[in-house]
Amino acid sequence: MVKKACLISFDAHKEDYDKAGYPYFMHPFTLAYQMTTEDAVCVALMHDVIEDHGDRYTFEYLEKVGFNERIISALRLLTHDKNVDYMDYVAKIKENELARTVKIADLKHNLNTDRTNGQLPKKAELYLKALKYLTE
Repeated sequence: MVKKACLISFDAHKEDYDKAGYPYFMHPFTLAYQMTTEDAVCVALMHDVIEDHGDRYTFEYLEKVGFNERIISALRLLTHDKNVDYMDYVAKIKENELARTVKIADLKHNLNTDRTNGQLPKKAELYLKALKYLTE
């Protein structure tokens, strides 16, 4: 499953770059390296795939290629619908241990100024609020 998740993540993000100009696929791979279970590694690798590339990848596709319900449920929670308030989205994530673990790593990595030449993201205050909420 990890190999499938790696291939999907890389394919989805192969032409994407983060705000610092690095290939985007490095972000999910960094999160995956911090995870301790196969399911968590898969979720970390694919946490932005549908949100960023739902035109090419769907939850139905991920189910079809064999990802379990635990992974799919966490990915559904981590896929932010722009019509949903960010903190409402985070509140639902808190209820799922797998999604929460990946989101905490995601927020910490997004707030890490070592990868952005010392610049905090525009949403830093919101990310800090979400991180505090998820770790309480």
